[in-house]
Amino acid sequence: MDPLTVETPDGVWLRQEVSLAARARRVAAQLAGRVGMPAERVGQIELAVTEAAANLAAHADDGALLLRLVDTGAGMAVELLAIDHGPGIADLDHARRAGVSTAGTPGLGLGVLERMADSFDVHSLMNRGTVLVARFRDRTGTAVARRPLPEPFVAGLTRPLSGEQVCGDAWAVRSAEPPATAVPSEAVDPGTPLLAMLCDGLGHGPLAARASEQALAAFHRTTAEDPKDIIAELHRALTGTRGGAVAVAAIDWQRRRIAFCGIGNVSAFVVSGQARSTLLSSPGIVGHHLPRLRGQEAELPAGASVVFHSDGLTERWSPATMPSLSAASSTIIAAHLLREAGVRRDDASVVVIKDPATAGAGS
Repeated sequence: MDPLTVETPDGVWLRQEVSLAARARRVAAQLAGRVGMPAERVGQIELAVTEAAANLAAHADDGALLLRLVDTGAGMAVELLAIDHGPGIADLDHARRAGVSTAGTPGLGLGVLERMADSFDVHSLMNRGTVLVARFRDRTGTAVARRPLPEPFVAGLTRPLSGEQVCGDAWAVRSAEPPATAVPSEAVDPGTPLLAMLCDGLGHGPLAARASEQALAAFHRTTAEDPKDIIAELHRALTGTRGGAVAVAAIDWQRRRIAFCGIGNVSAFVVSGQARSTLLSSPGIVGHHLPRLRGQEAELPAGASVVFHSDGLTERWSPATMPSLSAASSTIIAAHLLREAGVRRDDASVVVIKDPATAGAGS
């Protein structure tokens, strides 16, 4: 596969270069066709993807598109995520008006792209970069009547090391009551206690991915509810693999409490407004060397977010330098953190879990 196009379980990442629009159209059409969307809707999605790609080419210093299928809880959708390092958009309200376009684009503008989407959001940090997310469903039948699509309060992104086709990081969020089968994060009931897990398989490539896959399977099997007990089970499940760094949290938004246990070089934070508090992990490798497990509990302020990420993101990001981001959706926050702090020399993963009471219903 083209090294600028990486297909992962999280979706298809496409790096910015001269043929980005053509490659993105092909991927978008394949994804839409996979879930049976009619030709007219496929054409609209291709047009929207072309506009997003052209904007990257015209304005961004560096950028990428992620195209993936997502379960919205009310049907499958093609999700377009555009992330760039660039000058930002000074007047988003103006840019989102119908008919407003920028030099070098097909002339649609963000306003028309927004109308073609079933949910749409864009967020820009001046002189740093912009994130755009749009989701497209089949509009035949009764689908249109269910708009707008709900905005998920949980969002995660994984991106492999440059040159790799698989990512050694994986994550999952589920209800504390073990489901019979794995369910998408969009289907998790926000009114019940949640369990969240992120695993960074040691190293990178297929062997790291295998460790993370084992961790995911064990996470969905376990009946344990204490993060320490879950990590102990994951330790047994990862024996014989490379092992990995693992973070596990039990999150109860009703009681506004989080219980946490982390092993290895994974980062976890409670972010509230322009402040963040760190949830500490202990040295070790799950599957190889497990120290004495120590849990930590913390309060979840109203409107807070829980953020996990692997060491494919540096910890040098600060919510104080992104003051407008706290009100954004989980997807936008995760994408901005990947843009702001992600490194190309390692697999990267980030998970954002917002307070469901303030997560919003999408746009």
